[in-house]
Order: sequence, then structure tokens, then C-alpha cells
Amino acid sequence: MCDHCVIDTVKQKMLDRRGVLSAAVAVGAAGSLGALSQKAKAGKREGHRRHKHGRHSDALDMTHELHPDFPTFSGSPQFSITPLATYAQQKYNVNSWSVNEHTGTHLDAPLHFSSDGQSVAEVPVDRLVTPLVVIDIRERAAADPDTRLTPDDINQWRDRHGELPRGCCVAMLSGWDRHVNSATFRNADDAGTMHFPGFHLEACQMLIEDGSAVGLAVDTLSLDHGPSPDFACHYAWLPTNRWGLECVANLADLPEDGATLVVGAPKVRGGSGGPSRAIALYKDH
Repeated sequence: MCDHCVIDTVKQKMLDRRGVLSAAVAVGAAGSLGALSQKAKAGKREGHRRHKHGRHSDALDMTHELHPDFPTFSGSPQFSITPLATYAQQKYNVNSWSVNEHTGTHLDAPLHFSSDGQSVAEVPVDRLVTPLVVIDIRERAAADPDTRLTPDDINQWRDRHGELPRGCCVAMLSGWDRHVNSATFRNADDAGTMHFPGFHLEACQMLIEDGSAVGLAVDTLSLDHGPSPDFACHYAWLPTNRWGLECVANLADLPEDGATLVVGAPKVRGGSGGPSRAIALYKDH
């Protein structure tokens, strides 16, 4: 084949290839636009379905700092920290901890009060990121430390905000976290009986029947109020594979509705619970 023929053949092939590429680009662009259009439509539909627990501008730590003197249900220390290496000697820091699972801001897994419930490692992660419902009983708690969150409190919240969001955590705001550095947090009388707010059994039963809530949270030492002789709420709530979060902080800084709770529970095989980092995401108006 002559040089001129070779050149003409190459030119023709290049033109043919450009045509194919142009067509491919056109098809790809059309496909991308179509996909974007479908995505926009889906996003719009999702926007209509989405509860207001979705867009946030602030994060709030709901966790107390854990230390050896943190108040406990038993009254005895349940956490210690021992240095194994120090920066001064080894040029790095390593500590050994000894901790009761139910110390500080912590999660009660279903296994805590059942024979075969989910361990803390088995709680599905999508049940640890939940819409947060905050029910304020501070006025009653200030007058009566043995008060409990009741079905009436839940119904009053519904009157203001509507139905409970699906998969939510219902949190009792009693204002008790302000006592965490004093003996008032346990508030034990001379006989050793503690006095602090908690959930009423009827409220737990109401939430179980409703089916919307996957978790309960309290700013006290227990889901049950201090004088409880039988852990009635624990035994009703946890065996349904729902969880509890105890000793939370800063609930008073959150809206009653609209925040999202994120629970960083430890993934310990066979654990009945564990100290957790709880964070609330919310929109600051």
C-alpha cells in the first residue's frame, strides 16, 4: 500500500473512531442526566418522607467522664485505671482498666435482664442511631425524687409533637445529672434506699405496645426509680430486645423533638452492656 493510501486510511479510521466516541459521550451524558433526574426525584420523594430527624448543625456530648469516683448503683467503686507504661519512662502511655459493665454513662443490653437476649455486641447498629424523644419531668423531680415518667407524660409529648418517630429512644429529663458529683446522685437514705426518678412500669408497657421505641434513656442511675424493689422496668423492657441508656448528661440542652441520638456502645462478645459514648445531633435554631 502506498504512503498516501496509508495516510488516508488512518485519517478515515480516526474520523470513524471520533464518531463512535462522540456517540458514546452523548449516550453517557444522556444516561448521566437521566440518572441525576431519577436521583433528584428519589431525593425529593425521600425528602417528603423524611422526619425532621435528618439534618443537623450541632453535636452534643451526652456522656459523663468516667473516673474511679463516679457514683455507682451499689455505692462501691466500679472503675479503676492502672498505668502499664508512661511517657516519662517508656515514651508512650498505656493503661489497664478494670470496669463493671454498668458504670458511668452506659448501655444496658437486652442480655442484662434476660437469659437469651442480645448481647451488647449483637445490638444492631441501626438501633443505636435513633430519633431522640426528650420528655421533661424536671419540675416534678425537684419536688419528689421518687417521681416516675408515666403514660400521661408520653401522651402530653404527643399532644405537642405528634406520634413517636419510628425506631426512637425515649429519654427522661429529670435534671438529675446536675447531682453527679455529689451524694445526691444516689440519694440514699439512712436505710440505704436510693431516691431518684425513673420510668413507670406502665410507661414501659405502653411503649412496648406502641412499638415505636427501641431504647430508653435516663439521666439517673437506673431505668427504674431509686426505691424500686424489683427492677420491674428492666424486666419488662430489656427482654423485648430493646436497650436502655443510663447516666446520660446534658439532656436539658436538647430540643424535646428533632435530635438524633448516636450510641457508641462497646462491641464486646457476650457483654451485658458497657460504658458508652452518647452523642446527640441536632439543629440549633
